[in-house]
Amino acid sequence: MTSPQCQRADDVYLVIPMIHLVVETLSQYLFVILASPLFAGIFERLKAIIESRHGPSIFQPYYDIFKLLKKETLISFKSTRLFIVAPYIAFGIYSLIALIIPVFMSRPIIFTASGDFFAGAILFSAAAFVKIAGTMDSGSNFSSLVISRILSFNFFSEGTLITVFFAVALITGTNNPYVTNNYLISHPLSNLSLVHIFAIFAFFMIFIYESGRIPTQSEGLQEMGMIDSGIDYEYSGKLLAVNKWSSYIKQYLLGSVLLNVFLIPWGITNTFPDFLLNIPVMFLKWMFLIIIVLIIDTTMAKLRLFKVVDFLAVAFIFSILFLILTEVIG
Repeated sequence: MTSPQCQRADDVYLVIPMIHLVVETLSQYLFVILASPLFAGIFERLKAIIESRHGPSIFQPYYDIFKLLKKETLISFKSTRLFIVAPYIAFGIYSLIALIIPVFMSRPIIFTASGDFFAGAILFSAAAFVKIAGTMDSGSNFSSLVISRILSFNFFSEGTLITVFFAVALITGTNNPYVTNNYLISHPLSNLSLVHIFAIFAFFMIFIYESGRIPTQSEGLQEMGMIDSGIDYEYSGKLLAVNKWSSYIKQYLLGSVLLNVFLIPWGITNTFPDFLLNIPVMFLKWMFLIIIVLIIDTTMAKLRLFKVVDFLAVAFIFSILFLILTEVIG
């Protein structure tokens, strides 16, 4: 028979790893939720400095969110319940993605088994669909114009995202993002292959489009663009705050996948409690990505609105070439 002392020791050995796993899961989730607005603020601040402007504080996104949370929410009489719940559903979907893909930890956490690369791509599309449906439910003619443009562009962006993930799964023999991350860490030469370079180009182009940055004129009033801000046109108060927050989370998730899976898979530690060092590591990685985006943003002319499709078509071609080379070379 097993003595009570041995039984208690076995229980401790089982409980401690579970506690570590819970802490790691919460750390990844909270870092994504709380830090995502900060990186957007850092980008805007550095861009203002380069343009010789004072610019907003790096904490301005937080101020905006808190201010909107205190304001009254106005809802059109034409809207239904979908208009109200859509921002919360999209926020929940992005929160689920934050628990599936390696955006802070490089080993699986509690909810990793609930999805893979394809699930992540489908969830991104699902969140976009929910936000579009909520915006359409507002009954605004301007919002309908914005949605029609978004749908015409998303045809290529979502296809590129799925194709890149599919080709990565063929390279590593799995569609688990954590296995892919570990494979690229243990096989450094794979990061220099032509196949991988095509993947980086395709995903980077999708990232700068989805984040509403460069080199497409997708924000502002020029040519009635307002692709990114137009989807929030009819929202106010708490609903607008949730929508903005979910946009920051989406930008962080895509950027972190670009960094941790495609561009710089190294630097993430898994041991407890050393995994807290991942916080400064992710900040350094994001500063590297922000600098690249700033260089492109300040040196390249913006594309006209009708050129957005051409830009995304090039990204889609890169992803298709990536898929073909995966089969030919791999």
